[in-house]
Amino acid sequence: MARLLQAPPKFHPSEWDIANKMQCASSESQKSRSERMIAQSQRLLDEIEKTTQKTQSDVNKKIEQRQEEVKFWKEELDNKLEQIVHETEVLLTFKTRLEKSLESCKEPLVIAQKCLLTRQRRTGIDLVHDEVERELMKEAEVLQGVIALLGRTLEQTNEQIRLNRSAKYNLEVDLKDKFTALMIDDYCASLTNNTPDIRYADNAVKIEGNFVSPEAWIAFSNINVEKADEQRNNSLALQVLIDSILSQTANDMRKQYEVVNVAFRNRVKEVKDAKHKLETLLAMVMDETASQEKNIAALKKAIADQEGPVKVAQTRLEARNHRPNVELCYDTVQYRLISEVQEITKNNQRQVEDTLAQAESALKGLSRQQLSLEEEIQVKENTLYIDEVLCMQIRESVCINNF
Repeated sequence: MARLLQAPPKFHPSEWDIANKMQCASSESQKSRSERMIAQSQRLLDEIEKTTQKTQSDVNKKIEQRQEEVKFWKEELDNKLEQIVHETEVLLTFKTRLEKSLESCKEPLVIAQKCLLTRQRRTGIDLVHDEVERELMKEAEVLQGVIALLGRTLEQTNEQIRLNRSAKYNLEVDLKDKFTALMIDDYCASLTNNTPDIRYADNAVKIEGNFVSPEAWIAFSNINVEKADEQRNNSLALQVLIDSILSQTANDMRKQYEVVNVAFRNRVKEVKDAKHKLETLLAMVMDETASQEKNIAALKKAIADQEGPVKVAQTRLEARNHRPNVELCYDTVQYRLISEVQEITKNNQRQVEDTLAQAESALKGLSRQQLSLEEEIQVKENTLYIDEVLCMQIRESVCINNF
């Protein structure tokens, strides 16, 4: 207890003086260090502010450059999209032309095949593999070839339209992304240090795995542009090809159509000429038949006219055979009567009968020839009806247009 109440130790005046000096020195030193720190901090703050401003200015420029770059590619993509849309629309009109042309080929083909089938109803010698049939078969082949060619071209056109639409889709997707990116960069460009909605974002500087390099970004849009250009060029080439095909096929069909019509007209003229000749021959045969019938009637009359003289001569001979005794003489009268009977029966009558038989045979031949001519004329009439009425008239409905 007595120790606790002991007085604190006393310092020497020199110690007090030293302690005061040390405090002053320490304060001055701390003050100097603080001033240096303040100056250093101010320099640092100034440097950081300049660096930040410079960096932010650089970022603003980069954003502006990026905006221009995105706008450039967006304009490129817009142009290519407009071009590919236009070419697709043009191709759709070409597709319509192809479809109409293809549809228009069906009726001429049906008519050509119908003509070939109808001409099978020709009869007799007129059922001939003539020029008309050859040209009709060629026309059917031309039309079938045209239909096949137009069908393949239509398929090619549909495929090109599909490729155009695929390129258009890629451009639209790219454009949509470019538009979104441009809106985001526009928003970023509008931000300042005093913008109310700026905030801290966690993991903002983290590079995600789906980021692409600038080179890949340019390559992506460039590929879309190149594909669009390729399909546009293919579309232009296909349009020229379709124009050429439509023109050439229409010319080929029209040319063969005219060739067949000329063959029909020539054939009809040939058949009419042949029919006219047959009708002339028929008239001649009928005239000859009438003449032969008159000749036969005259021969029969001549035979009938010989009956009286024969009967008279034979009656005389019969009567003179009853002469009595020596009066039954083979005199000149008897000789002449016998000669008369022989002359009439053996010579005149037999010759007339032979001639009559030949005339009747000739008449039968004329009748057969008349029947043959009438049948052949009927064949020609049937052929003319088939070619001129059935075939040529239905061919008048054929219309070959340029689509």
